[in-house]
Amino acid sequence: MRKRASVCLAVLIVVASVGPAVVAGASPAAIDPDRDVAPQRSDPDGDAMGWEGGYWHDEPIDVDQSDGLSDAELDAYVARAMARVEYVRRAEFESEVPVEVISREEFRNQRSRNETDTPDFDAWNDQVWEALFVIGEDAGANEELQSATGQSTAGFYAPSDDRIRIITDSPGSPTIDNATLVHELTHALQDQTGDLGERISSTETQDAGLATDGVVEGEANYIEQRYTERCGAEWDCVETPRSSAGGTGAPPNLGILLTLLQPYSDGPVYIDWLLERGGWQAVDEAFQNPPTSTEQVIHLNDEEPVPIEYEDRARNGWETFPNQGVNGSDTVGEASMYVMFWYQARRTGANTLETSWQRSIRPTSSLDTYNYDTRAAAGWGNDRVFPYRKGSGEDAKYGYVWVTEWDSQQDADQFLRAYRAILNAHDATQQGERTYVISEGRFADAFRIDREGTRVTIVNAPTADDLSDVRPAGTSGDGGSSAGTTAAAGGDGSESGSTGLEAPGFGALTAVLALIAAVALATVTRRH
Repeated sequence: MRKRASVCLAVLIVVASVGPAVVAGASPAAIDPDRDVAPQRSDPDGDAMGWEGGYWHDEPIDVDQSDGLSDAELDAYVARAMARVEYVRRAEFESEVPVEVISREEFRNQRSRNETDTPDFDAWNDQVWEALFVIGEDAGANEELQSATGQSTAGFYAPSDDRIRIITDSPGSPTIDNATLVHELTHALQDQTGDLGERISSTETQDAGLATDGVVEGEANYIEQRYTERCGAEWDCVETPRSSAGGTGAPPNLGILLTLLQPYSDGPVYIDWLLERGGWQAVDEAFQNPPTSTEQVIHLNDEEPVPIEYEDRARNGWETFPNQGVNGSDTVGEASMYVMFWYQARRTGANTLETSWQRSIRPTSSLDTYNYDTRAAAGWGNDRVFPYRKGSGEDAKYGYVWVTEWDSQQDADQFLRAYRAILNAHDATQQGERTYVISEGRFADAFRIDREGTRVTIVNAPTADDLSDVRPAGTSGDGGSSAGTTAAAGGDGSESGSTGLEAPGFGALTAVLALIAAVALATVTRRH
């Protein structure tokens, strides 16, 4: 994974709505009077909540996007959208939010300039995604991530210069979707009231990054949905011309897209839970002290990860990547484990889920888009993935040790059964009691599964003979309870305090999601 510090203060990428486009005439929805500010009808003497740039949140504006937005139309559109974000969020913008339009080519050039990955990072990152059976040895993780989302970003808010940039293929006659604008303005409000740049730079593992995004993106999607409820019922909303553009590249990796989607899907449910517990003050507190794991966002609890001790015992030239992640390790978390089981069920038919992959992904709440809860991943206590290497360049060999801790032995059993189902789906042959070998395909490797109590440790290497060099079997510290911790384990298990925009494992794309992600997944689900 690329560390977040690399471009954190340069750009926070946000994306188009994962819900339907918002247009005038949308079906009415119930309004919660306990959470909304009563509308005011006359212009205030000074500033007021729900009023920005000369426009009330419920005031009509003369904006027609059929031929693109003029400068005057854009100003009115943005000002009223700011008023509407204030009205729903019950918080005041401190200053105007500039909105610029850039071409997709310019966006790609900016993105290329922000690329700071190193060969060490790429090799380390590849092993994290390979451990999840999402990206195999035939592809690089960074390239797969870029390919999956490169055409789909609709805009971004940059904390470094406090402005939104809308990406379009027709900068001469731009249009902006209502939901996209509201989503990004919510990020601008987060930055003005809570320092968004600092918040997104405070995690350094995949799971902690997704959990933080559960608040950051969850709030933006929640506000977006509340806005959508009012279009046609309480507010007139600017129609957005339907785009004829479509993706022409290779089909996206749905495992990547489903992982990136999790904060946008489960986040609004988490925000609603916080609101029920303590109103917007509870959301503000969660923004300052985000959840430490996706388990908390998925299951709506405050359970902290169990610290995991780990001592490197590799030999014969095998070594970790000490300058990557948290002392060489990453934590992928429950959400990413769910994706592993769902993706392998869909791709290989692995018997990893308690129901079909089509049914498993169906949402359980009107606020979320997809479900991320399955028995094989529930009961997660913590995990740490340690990528390993031997040698360098074209002669290098790679492997990993994945230590997982579970709430109970039953939870560990469920994970273990589902994991073995993945190996079986890849025609793994068993060599001895705990060793398996996948001889062909993208995940061709040797695997050893060590189990002790609530801990399951997976050791991976190119050959069965290499396994004992990456992690000798039967050594202490492979299993047992997790009393205490080490510096490498992060002390209190919070795994915070670090790097920047992208959490490890996600390259430059931790906060990148796009409409294509939701559309691709929804289309696949409907077709099957």
